[in-house]
This record gives sequence, structure tokens and C-alpha cells, in this order.
Amino acid sequence: MADRARDPEALEREIERTRQELARTIDALADRVSPRNVAQRGAERIKEEAGQVAKVARTMLTPADGREPGERAGGDRRALLIGVGVAVTITALVVWRRRRR
Repeated sequence: MADRARDPEALEREIERTRQELARTIDALADRVSPRNVAQRGAERIKEEAGQVAKVARTMLTPADGREPGERAGGDRRALLIGVGVAVTITALVVWRRRRR
């Protein structure tokens, strides 16, 4: 029935190779789902997103009309608050969507 008779030693070598590959795969999966590693990846993602929000906030704080940084027109504070609110909302939506995956 078999196409060809296989050498028992060859079968043992193939089984051992398969076991080693399976062990590497299991180790990689265990590393991927490790609570510590998941937490580290989450912390890194939050830091990156916080950095993006800070960059947007700095951009909004820099006057584009030649005024000194301490000088503000009446609408600047309102625009800044709206911009920060939008940035926080977008960040929250991105985090929420990534957690759903």
C-alpha cells in the first residue's frame, strides 16, 4: 500500500525535526501571548499615541501669525481646547478599535 518502504531511522529523524519545529512554534506563540509582553506592547503603543497627541498640542500652541508664544488672541484658548479634545477622541477611537481586533 505504501509507495515505498521508509527507513525507520529516516522516520525517526523526520519526527525529531518535526518536534523541534513544533517546539519553536510553541515557544514563539507563548512569547507572543505572554502577559508581560502583551503589557509591554500596549504600553509602547500608548506612549507612541501620547507622543502624537503631544506633537499636535505643541503644533497648536505655536503661534502661526508672528505673535510671541506668551501672547494669545481671545480665540486661541478655545481653538486649543477643541483641538486637544479632537486629538484625545481620535486617540481613544484608535485604541478602542485596536483592542477589538
